Amino acid sequence: MASEDLESSMDRRRIAPETGPYVLRSLLEDLPLSADGDRDDIEITCVEFLGTSASEILHFFQIPPDPADLLGKPSYILASRLPPAYDDERITAPKPGVMQILLLPKVNKACILCNWTVTFYSLPELSPVFGPTQIRQCNWIGGIDLNMDSNTSQQDERNPAVTVLVSLNRRMRVVKIGEEARALKSIDFAGSTISVRRDTFACVADSRAYALLDIDHQLKIPLFPISSLDNSQSGGRVEDISGSTGGNISRSTSSAHGSLPSENPDDRGHGRSTSLGTFMSGTSRRQRAPSGERGETPDLLFRDPSSTPTHQALIRAQRAQSPVQQASQADKPLPPPPESSTADQSTLKAPVYLKPYIVSPTPQEFLLVTGTGPRDPGVGMFVNLDGDVTRSTLEFEKYPSDIVVDGRGVGVDPSPANINQDEEGFVLASIARDQGEELYYGLEIQRWDLDPGEDENSKFWLEVPATGARAKEKSTRIGLRVVIDPGDVYFDEVVDRLRLKRFQPFARRSMDESILSLRSVDSRTATSLERVSAERELFESADSPAADGWEEQRNEEELQFARRLGRTRSRIVSWSGKSIFWTVRNPLALRLDGELSVLISNKIREDLTYPPLDRRKVIEVVNSLRGCEAKTETEYLSLGYIRQRAGLLLFMSVLDALAVQPSEPEYRITEDALLEGGLDPRVILAIVPFLRNEIVEGKTGIWVHGGVKDTADNFITNGVSDGKAKESIMSDHILQFLRRYLTGWRRKKGFGSVASGPEVFRSVEAALLVVLLQLDESSPKGLAKAKANSIRADLYDLVDHEIDCFDRAVSLLESHHRLYVLSRLYHSRKMSAEILATWRRIIEGDFDEGGEFLDGENKVREYLAKIRNPALVQEYGVWLAARNPKLGVRVFAEDRSHVKFEPTQVVSILREGAPGAVKDYLEHLVFQKNHTEYINELIVYYLDIVTSKLEGSEEARSILAQSYESYRALRPPKPTYRQFITDNTIDEEWWHSRLRLLQLLGGSQGSTSQYDVAAILIRIAPYTQELVPEVIILDGRQSHHEEALRLLTHGLGDYDTAITYCLLGGSSMYQPISGTVSLETLPTREEQSKLFSFLLSEFLLIEDLSNQIEQTSNLLERFGGWFDVAYVLSLIPDSWSVELVSGFLVSALRRIVRERSETMVAKALSGAENLKISADLIKRIDEVGPEVEAQRS
Repeated sequence: MASEDLESSMDRRRIAPETGPYVLRSLLEDLPLSADGDRDDIEITCVEFLGTSASEILHFFQIPPDPADLLGKPSYILASRLPPAYDDERITAPKPGVMQILLLPKVNKACILCNWTVTFYSLPELSPVFGPTQIRQCNWIGGIDLNMDSNTSQQDERNPAVTVLVSLNRRMRVVKIGEEARALKSIDFAGSTISVRRDTFACVADSRAYALLDIDHQLKIPLFPISSLDNSQSGGRVEDISGSTGGNISRSTSSAHGSLPSENPDDRGHGRSTSLGTFMSGTSRRQRAPSGERGETPDLLFRDPSSTPTHQALIRAQRAQSPVQQASQADKPLPPPPESSTADQSTLKAPVYLKPYIVSPTPQEFLLVTGTGPRDPGVGMFVNLDGDVTRSTLEFEKYPSDIVVDGRGVGVDPSPANINQDEEGFVLASIARDQGEELYYGLEIQRWDLDPGEDENSKFWLEVPATGARAKEKSTRIGLRVVIDPGDVYFDEVVDRLRLKRFQPFARRSMDESILSLRSVDSRTATSLERVSAERELFESADSPAADGWEEQRNEEELQFARRLGRTRSRIVSWSGKSIFWTVRNPLALRLDGELSVLISNKIREDLTYPPLDRRKVIEVVNSLRGCEAKTETEYLSLGYIRQRAGLLLFMSVLDALAVQPSEPEYRITEDALLEGGLDPRVILAIVPFLRNEIVEGKTGIWVHGGVKDTADNFITNGVSDGKAKESIMSDHILQFLRRYLTGWRRKKGFGSVASGPEVFRSVEAALLVVLLQLDESSPKGLAKAKANSIRADLYDLVDHEIDCFDRAVSLLESHHRLYVLSRLYHSRKMSAEILATWRRIIEGDFDEGGEFLDGENKVREYLAKIRNPALVQEYGVWLAARNPKLGVRVFAEDRSHVKFEPTQVVSILREGAPGAVKDYLEHLVFQKNHTEYINELIVYYLDIVTSKLEGSEEARSILAQSYESYRALRPPKPTYRQFITDNTIDEEWWHSRLRLLQLLGGSQGSTSQYDVAAILIRIAPYTQELVPEVIILDGRQSHHEEALRLLTHGLGDYDTAITYCLLGGSSMYQPISGTVSLETLPTREEQSKLFSFLLSEFLLIEDLSNQIEQTSNLLERFGGWFDVAYVLSLIPDSWSVELVSGFLVSALRRIVRERSETMVAKALSGAENLKISADLIKRIDEVGPEVEAQRS
């Protein structure tokens, strides 16, 4: 059962995506820990130089990577095995081997603690220095001032030196190491096993409790026990620990170390974190041995610690990655308790001894670990330099065997030492989990700069990757160190995912398959798409610069660029078994990509293109990116990549017909992720079968992140069948999503940041047009209303604004039979000829599925008035006139038209192209423009129409005869015959033409209206009985007034028109259109009197006596002034009474009296005028006087 659990755990470690904040990357593997290769019990104890439990130092040299090596990883070779010197005579306990390696690069020295003996070496060659100088009976060495260590400007560059703390059994020693090793002072703190120092303050621990020391003033603040079960420790009061100094640094190697209690061999000590850069060989320097020590008098510095924490938890700021020296050594044996306390402890219950751990995450804080037992949970507590607790505690699943901190920390002010560190602060603890009877080792990772209750402060578990030779190895303890110099780590996975690669949407499937799929979705587009496919193949074969090696060059450029993105640095080193790893922050791209990968089901259903996706979790990943600001180029590209891949995965899930239907917010989030990530929209089009052929790759192709390319390629390769594609892709929800997404992309048109802009927007606009056409099929027929966000409004907006994929749009609109939309597309390019040709097709019956082109002929007329192309105006004006003469002639007659034609030219054009419209145009010229020169021609057209009708229709002749009879039957007062037939008009062309003919023959166009009377008489001669008004008018034109008046009186019975005839002298039966009559055209009074005399004679011949008397009396009464009384009395029948003509007689007598009176007045006025003239003559003669003329003989 245990073996099955182990195998399951190994499998999990092999396949689990790396989603945590840290990952392990191999540094050295299969190390030769045994010189002869015959021992398997040797373990790694230190990694600054490789220290082992066999009391050996393995010195490796680093060989830089070959520049041609794409992975760019250095290699290492074993240079030497060094057995450090130690006092072997007095050691009776098992030897732990190399316990600690403390590197001091500022003075080029290394302090190696091996089997409780400290020896000194030079860097980097590890040559012994200071002669035989050793420090025996040493538990630990370190305590370098982390503040000073991180600030080189404070060092004396001429005489560099480093101050360290050496832990002896009975005291601590302050040692200054430079050109020599000198003891500065002793500190009365017995049995210390670890120390971490900030300036003059050191946080230390013995086997039982933690304490805070002031090194300079020799003061101590006891803190709290390491084991919470140990109640013997108390703290909080400042203690003075100053005392006499003693002990010297031994120069002899003969002294032996006392017997010490043994510990678990797995718990061996480790020392000051150092740099793996010392694997590289370099020059060595010999140092002189120290000679003496110096004590210092401490000053009082500590104050009583406050009972209340002085810092707020969770202040977000910087990342404190100053060289955190992890002083607590998991594999170092504890020293025995001080002898002075032995008697007291004998009476107490034996305490539980735990290894102390101290790290310093910030310049003002220490993190200490406490617990109850090695297999029980641990607790991390933060204290400041005053000994006050500052933050919330941390919890560890088990008491750790190693611990390090990394990162500046949120809420920590940046400093020159940590300004370049990551802001997020993490604590990494090496622990062992219980799984049945087996222990599984790993790293527990959590944030130290956040409150444990916050959502972001989740714990992560990291195990050694079970690959290669480790695949079948049992899990072993993991050691941790923070080294001085960071090392470079190369993530080829980051390069592979972020590197731009060419995406070829048509390489995964043949073009024939794609076209077949499209035909199954929408057969109307098949022909068009076949043509586009052929054009694409021709374009790519002719224009692709692949023959010049451009693609290989681009790939190389992208690889070189991406290699920079795959490099990162780390200062944390871990080891397990015979392998050493960099513990490095998981790059943002890999971490989030791993989170996405775990959300994809490992099981692919046979009926799906892509595995089921936990859509809600993916949305959580997308939402977690909101507000994230990239601090580096790599982060910027990583955030974009994750948004792109998350959006792509969500969209693929949307296409899954068997998945739960996404909600509208999920559609919106998917859309935002795709738009914000900037994924080339052609990738989305490539996974939608019915849009794939709208992609325009261009000469340079489509370049996307490698991770996105792989995802899309897998989807296309495993594409669903055509039938299922139709079911899933053609839903309105997906089409609406594509509509919004593509519209959002189109808004970026013109942005310089869009790579391959022309090809991208050609593809986007073509695909958007396809989507809108699909959606608009359900729209009502007719013109789109001005409703915001309607499908048809979006369709019009797309084609109205110039689109790049013009030819493809024409093909799509043709295939979908959207001719009116096509005309709008032409209008966006001001292609007048194509617009008119498309409208003509619609009017002539070509199917327009949208049905938007209402009142098309009138729109053609209006458009022709706006354009300036005479040829188009003539062509389509004639076409329109042939279809609708009355509307068509308005094209040529429109005053606001930009193109003007001469009337003669228009008549000629219409005669040739639209003969049926000539009459209408002539009517416009004659009646609207008063061009009388076209009257004769227009009369001929009217005569043709009327005579043709009368000749071929007995009904028409009967209608005319009936109209005369009906009119004569009317009793006065009645309208004129013209008014009668106008009011009782018949909606037939011949009837309207006859009305216009009468209008022209009647001379309503003025005195200039001249026409050929004789020719007209010949034309109407066969129809004189039917065309009585026409004959009357023509008789009047020929001065046959008696005949005309006879027809008016007896043929029509139109007495008012007969009177008008007399007044106008027969020049016109009707008043002119202007309403006035020119005086030149009126007859003289004598001529009018003559005509009235003829009319009186005809009135007296009216058969109906009552009508005769009425009309005669009315004529004499109204126009008696035009008659001679004697003549009238001679014509009046004797049988009439005087009363019938009394009105005429009274007016005549009055006229005679008036005339006589006027004559008398005129005679008197003439006489007076004569007298006046005579008087004036006499007066003038008097004034002049006589003139005498002599008569000559």
